[in-house]
Amino acid sequence: MKRKVCVVTGSRAEYGLLKPLLAEIKNDGEMELQLIVTGMHLSSEFGLTFRDAEKDGFLIKEKIDILLDSDTPVGIARSMGLALKSFAEGYERLQPDCVVVLGDRFELFGVVAAALVSRIPVVHIHGGELTEGVFDDAIRHSITKMSHLHFTSTEEYRKRVIQLGEDPKRVFNVGALGIDNVKRLTLVPKEELEKEWVFTFAKHNILVTFHPVTLEDNTAQEQFRNVLDVMDGIPDMHIIFTKANADPGGKTINGMIDEYVSRNSRKAVAVTSMGTAKYLSTMKLVDAVVGNSSSGIIEAPSFRVPTVNIGDRQKGRVRAKSVIDCEPTKKGIKRAIERLYSEEFQKSLENVVNPYGDGNTAKRIKGILKSNDLTGIVKKSFYDMTGGRNEVL
Repeated sequence: MKRKVCVVTGSRAEYGLLKPLLAEIKNDGEMELQLIVTGMHLSSEFGLTFRDAEKDGFLIKEKIDILLDSDTPVGIARSMGLALKSFAEGYERLQPDCVVVLGDRFELFGVVAAALVSRIPVVHIHGGELTEGVFDDAIRHSITKMSHLHFTSTEEYRKRVIQLGEDPKRVFNVGALGIDNVKRLTLVPKEELEKEWVFTFAKHNILVTFHPVTLEDNTAQEQFRNVLDVMDGIPDMHIIFTKANADPGGKTINGMIDEYVSRNSRKAVAVTSMGTAKYLSTMKLVDAVVGNSSSGIIEAPSFRVPTVNIGDRQKGRVRAKSVIDCEPTKKGIKRAIERLYSEEFQKSLENVVNPYGDGNTAKRIKGILKSNDLTGIVKKSFYDMTGGRNEVL
């Protein structure tokens, strides 16, 4: 009997990372892929990106709408509660052998909690990481404690998952799925991007991806205004913006992007949902990724494209030497841009090594999923690192 692997995705970025794994599962004769889409995928505001999965040839088993129409704390909490109820019902219909989730999005908390009480093994990808500026940290670690198998992107993160009390025999350092995309995707030509976006790449171009810092109160507007002001002061700089996600403050950032592009249409363009191929193709073409997205930390170093990482949103992540960290002030951002174009820094990019793996993560995950017996697996113990034993709770 085929092993029924249920994979849940709630955002365009998450789907892009999961895509190589989805393909591996789909093409394996001993596995059945059960794809559930939710969250931003089902929102017209974020481009109805569930269509990307359909275009890629994946059969969507369930579309679970959690009414993601508000980025306020109350609205997000309501969506989390609806996810818990709706996914419990979805699992009852699908009867999966395991549920696979990636990362730390708030909607995944309900997704995983529903699987836990349904006694369905949870497989967590990208656990053990730190993003000290957002509440995703607490959600990520909570998902770790409800999960049964763990696939981390670096050895440091593997050790942190074990530090959280997880059995080392169930924690695997496999690298980051994003590197699989970098190594395997057919990139989109510059001319095709320019035609679609009605945009011209200039001598100097940057890709701006900026999300709210959810553990700070009302900072999104001020910080992003600093980014835009610095960009205005750089002559002959063309800018490609990607829209912010559905965290608190995301709509504020997206409104500021739209207003900026309307005033600077000759040098700036905003794209609601690029898709993985276009996003990585753009990344390879620009001078730098600017903002606070994990893509600047994880994927960009594989292209030897530098990153100006602004503020604390990604604080705590392992990073390559191509990442320039700066304060979210005009002075800090300006200094980082100046360093970016310095001869010394540009020369250093020749020797950049990406710490997130070699691009074979999807195959590793699928192999481990196939070789591990998930029958009757439950969370019964806390691994004690000091004594090297399992203590039954």
